[in-house]
Amino acid sequence: MRSVFSFLCITVFISCTSNGTTIVRNSNSGQALGTTYNIIYLSDKELDFQAEIDSVFNAVNHSLSTYIPDSDISKINRGDSTIVVDDMFHDVFVLSKDIHQKTNGYFDPTVGSLVNAWGFGPGVQIKMDSVQVDSLLEFVGFDKVCMTEKGTVKKSNPNIYFDFNAVAKGYAIDRLALLFDLKGIEDYLIEVGGELVGRGSNKLKEKPWTVGVDDPQMEEMRRMKLMIGLKNKALASSGNYRHFRVDPVTGKKYVHTVDPITGFTKNSNTLGATILANTCAKADAYATAFMAMDLDDALKFLTKQRELEAYIVYLDEQGNTQEFMTEGFKALVIK
Repeated sequence: MRSVFSFLCITVFISCTSNGTTIVRNSNSGQALGTTYNIIYLSDKELDFQAEIDSVFNAVNHSLSTYIPDSDISKINRGDSTIVVDDMFHDVFVLSKDIHQKTNGYFDPTVGSLVNAWGFGPGVQIKMDSVQVDSLLEFVGFDKVCMTEKGTVKKSNPNIYFDFNAVAKGYAIDRLALLFDLKGIEDYLIEVGGELVGRGSNKLKEKPWTVGVDDPQMEEMRRMKLMIGLKNKALASSGNYRHFRVDPVTGKKYVHTVDPITGFTKNSNTLGATILANTCAKADAYATAFMAMDLDDALKFLTKQRELEAYIVYLDEQGNTQEFMTEGFKALVIK
């Protein structure tokens, strides 16, 4: 989760609904957390929350960005056990522990040492083999860390390296949503790096917020696989279709999903997972977990629970593209 602020754009558009009510379409866009963001919010007058939006991104970075040397998480990763974490770190830690337990360890933010070693984090990439993987697995396991009563983080091994990138972006979106809720905004759509929260509806068009899900088989360009109506839900996707590297010597492809159980990158038959949940942090974390899980385990998990809706694209044993969709997700698809 990189810290980037390079440009912003503020747009205001005034219109009227069919019943004559004046609606102002306010929007802010720019770059943050190493990606782009776009926010639309409707009101009865012109508004601009850019300063507050920047404040949220700055606070998340200061707490959770492994790319900022003086962030709380960077200090903890270097072994500082005196850091009293803020509410943001605490929230993400507690949520991560819960999802780690529910997914039998397939969601594990202590996988950071492996993420760095495989070349997908801010740390040093190294040549990996089974011996090296086994040695780094000693530093992986969310059961090896805990939060003390004083609000500090206790690690069983000082080399344990936290990487909350699989949940922090979703959490940042949730904090932005809270900002708009506190401002009394009832209709808004927040998108950061392709992850979204939609509240209320698009009253300018008198319909739900319409958002697209990318086709996970398009690596070089973006193409919508399908469109859904998003209302009072969060959406996050994970896949290996863009985040990978190719070894220049061997030509072998290494995907960014690291299996915290085996320690190896997971180049599976699951192409992409899109999750709907009440919070974007939760959707973000589960989407990552389902990419690390074996496909059969992910599908069994989804059929036994009620808090998530999901859309998974995968390859069958013959190499043909197949889709799994929960009934709740299917009901939101725009024909």
